[in-house]
Amino acid sequence: MRQSQLFTKTIKNIPAEEKSVNAQFLIKGGFIDKVMSGVYTFLPLGWRVINKIENIVREEINFIGGQEVSMPALQPKENWELTNRWDNFDALIKVEIGEDSKFSLGPTHEEIVTPLVKKFASSYKDLPVYVYQIQTKFRNEARPKSGLLRGREFIMKDLYSFHTSEEDLDKYYTRAEAAYEKIYKRLNLGGITYKTFASGGAFSKYSHEYQTVSPNGEDTIYICDKCRIAVNKELIESEEGGGSKCPECGNKDLKEEKAIEVGNIFKLKTKFTECFNYKYADEDGKLKPVIMGCYGIGISRLMGALVEVFHDDKGIIWPEAVAPFRAHLLILGDDKAVAKKAEVLYNKLLDNGIEVLFDDREESAGVKFADADLIGIPYRLVISPKTLDKGSVELKKRDQERMELVKISEILKLIK
Repeated sequence: MRQSQLFTKTIKNIPAEEKSVNAQFLIKGGFIDKVMSGVYTFLPLGWRVINKIENIVREEINFIGGQEVSMPALQPKENWELTNRWDNFDALIKVEIGEDSKFSLGPTHEEIVTPLVKKFASSYKDLPVYVYQIQTKFRNEARPKSGLLRGREFIMKDLYSFHTSEEDLDKYYTRAEAAYEKIYKRLNLGGITYKTFASGGAFSKYSHEYQTVSPNGEDTIYICDKCRIAVNKELIESEEGGGSKCPECGNKDLKEEKAIEVGNIFKLKTKFTECFNYKYADEDGKLKPVIMGCYGIGISRLMGALVEVFHDDKGIIWPEAVAPFRAHLLILGDDKAVAKKAEVLYNKLLDNGIEVLFDDREESAGVKFADADLIGIPYRLVISPKTLDKGSVELKKRDQERMELVKISEILKLIK
């Protein structure tokens, strides 16, 4: 893509209330635009990142049997009354259409997916079923803050599993855990993201969060290096007698860290299937309750978390797997020979399947370098009269200070 044709631009001034690193760099870099508190437009560069995060998540959830659907954001009041959550879900955004029709904007989809699967899976032969979607959610967040980390409108992957027994749920729960580990590893977050024990609430003794260590995280977790798991501070404070210890090995030598929640998984059991009278017929024809699990990952929250983790004082440092482009090609000066060579290289990169942002703007070298650092594409390629004289391109990785002159013929080998 030619940067001169990108309708958005990098900006210097951002809303004064945006204090978080992810909001500042994403707004400055032209990835998102603030519409109002807790609500953002994803711009072309930002949407490319979102799509890449989604596709990583989609591939791993498909691998464990997930079937993708798209459920409505507008949900009937009656479904929420059946689960006793219409008046008890604090973050529910309610809307009224006409005099008697009331709906919610979906913050989650148990009230939709449970009766949906009930229509199609009524026998033990039909189960298990794994259904997921990647969709915009809405929550009446009283104090939206921290950019994409706490908003009123956000993108989320929610997976729901339906089983004939708790044993079968436990097996799939383990598969989901493995999928989550692979997702975070592919996002370069594997080494600093921990499965974290949290309160199970009304569902079970424990639920599990996935927390990414970050100095700017809103949560406090306690890490057990022996088991490579963590415990949420709220769980520790709620335990009888207080104190912190690992739920798996009993280790009390836990390390306190700030972290960002980037996913969660719950064993819902029969919490929602009972509300919708969802039962299956077993081999003897007897009706038994269907068992459920749910598994969430905040897609837009992950984008914010990645920026919180991967940045310096100049801007974002995108992991290669989710960067909007793989290479950022800069042309310096107005030499016609340089421009011609840059065009040839640009097209060669495209022909070889390399995503490239071509900064062909009539801007100074200083502006181009600053924007390249801010946007954070992994490989920066610079063509100038100086490099052309040597038949080379200046190559610099965004996460390194060192620059090197590389023969144009060698570029593809280094960055493909």
